[in-house]
Amino acid sequence: MKPDYLFSAVARCFILAGILVLSQTAIGQTPALPDTSRMTYNQISGQMKLYVFPSKGQSKNKQKQDEFACYQWAVEQSGIDPLNLPKIEAAPVQSGPTGGAVVGAAKGAAAGVAIGAIAGDAGKGAAIGAVAGGLAGRRAGRQMQAQQNQQAQADVAAQEQAMKDSFQKAFTVCIEGKGYTIK
Repeated sequence: MKPDYLFSAVARCFILAGILVLSQTAIGQTPALPDTSRMTYNQISGQMKLYVFPSKGQSKNKQKQDEFACYQWAVEQSGIDPLNLPKIEAAPVQSGPTGGAVVGAAKGAAAGVAIGAIAGDAGKGAAIGAVAGGLAGRRAGRQMQAQQNQQAQADVAAQEQAMKDSFQKAFTVCIEGKGYTIK
């Protein structure tokens, strides 16, 4: 009995050690870099909508190498990879009732009471005013929610642009240092 138990315990340890080694290898891997053998000389700058001119007469192959080296350096410096930007989600906007209809109904009822008192039926005036005020308050709430959605989308676009700008600044510093003009 003891030899079987000992054998299974040792086997479990080896399996566990193998899993740990494999998981550490997978964790330590870096993200895949673009295959430079298939890249054109200005593919990186072209995807970023930048124009790079070889001021010192560099060849197309040298420009490709320099752009790739600067791409790697800029990713390292900025922490941003413009070819693999993280997806940014807009902040969720409150979609439940905002109280606009209730406030509008109360204001409408108050106005309706005053108008109804003049006309001779304050209760009927209050009811009509409450309905009209509730509809107006609800419409205002929807407009406010639409504005909040637009603002959230604008914030996402601004964050994405800030990431691209950070990378572009680092890329520009590097490529200019290698003797290119960039615009």
